[in-house]
Amino acid sequence: MNIFTETFAWLADPLHWSGPGGIPVRLLEHLQYSGLVLIIAAAIAVPVGLYIGHTGRGRVVAVAVAGALRALPTLGLLVLFALVAGSGLMPPVWALVILTVPPLLAGTYAGISSVDSNVVDAARAMGMKELQVLFGVEVPNGLLVMFGGIRTAVLQVIATVSVVAYLPLGGLGRYLFDGLVLQDFPRMLAGSLLIAALAMVVDLVLAAVQRLVVSPGLSARSKGGRKAATDFSAAAPAAAAVQGGTA
Repeated sequence: MNIFTETFAWLADPLHWSGPGGIPVRLLEHLQYSGLVLIIAAAIAVPVGLYIGHTGRGRVVAVAVAGALRALPTLGLLVLFALVAGSGLMPPVWALVILTVPPLLAGTYAGISSVDSNVVDAARAMGMKELQVLFGVEVPNGLLVMFGGIRTAVLQVIATVSVVAYLPLGGLGRYLFDGLVLQDFPRMLAGSLLIAALAMVVDLVLAAVQRLVVSPGLSARSKGGRKAATDFSAAAPAAAAVQGGTA
């Protein structure tokens, strides 16, 4: 039997789909770790990205910091946090958060910055406050680009969260490290296939969510998006004149 036949035989074995070390349990652990990392990273990166994209302040520092964080080795950072903070779930989670912040930050900042400045100026001319401009104009118009950063971050987390099994913790990465120790290569390949399949399924779900959330009329490539921007800009002088006349 070659390794591919043995791998599919391993995946088809009912014993590997039950018990505390079964695929469903490892899959749930993998999703829990990934979700925790993404929630913490989003709480840090999204507000900062919104601020930088809206105000234009700190963009040089943000780009430099994001680039530096991307260059950090995942496993080295994981071991460092484990040595400094001890065992448990949070040291590897914080290590992965550091690596997840850059794509979320870059995607959020790029999404807000990609909004046509004429649309933003028109919104201000119509009397909208800065928070109204941000969440009522810039975020809806920048969602398409922002989702790109979100999807990149999610796929990166799903792929890299497997390293937490090195400490050791659970997740689908358990099959990779256990297979390496036991020289069980079908188990390692099966674990890799499971992680890849999970990443593809999650990406398809995010693509479906993106279609539901992002309006086709707000797409920069659509005629509706260009027309909305034109109409909004054209309406601004009239609105400003009305406000000036009623002041």
